[in-house]
Amino acid sequence: MAWMWLFIAGLLEVGWAVGLKYTEGFTRLAPSALTVASMAGSVGLLGVALKDLPLGTAYAVWTGIGTIGTALFGIFVLGEPSGALRLACIALITCGILGLKLAH
Repeated sequence: MAWMWLFIAGLLEVGWAVGLKYTEGFTRLAPSALTVASMAGSVGLLGVALKDLPLGTAYAVWTGIGTIGTALFGIFVLGEPSGALRLACIALITCGILGLKLAH
């Protein structure tokens, strides 16, 4: 169950990172509220996952999911660059996350 909570926490991290783009400096109420709720949920579920997972592994996986998800959102939704080097770096982060999961 800890890995499932960690995965959901990582997805919520994507939510708050993306949400920051739409808060306009926390001046828009709805995006700001959703962003803060995603932050709280993300950190809360990370804490739940840490009951059973090592801190270094869980934190690295959590931030990796957030990094990959946010980068892919930027590419597919916001039209950010998707050059070969950028995609290769995202793939390396993915490999790192999978490696940490397999090493656990």
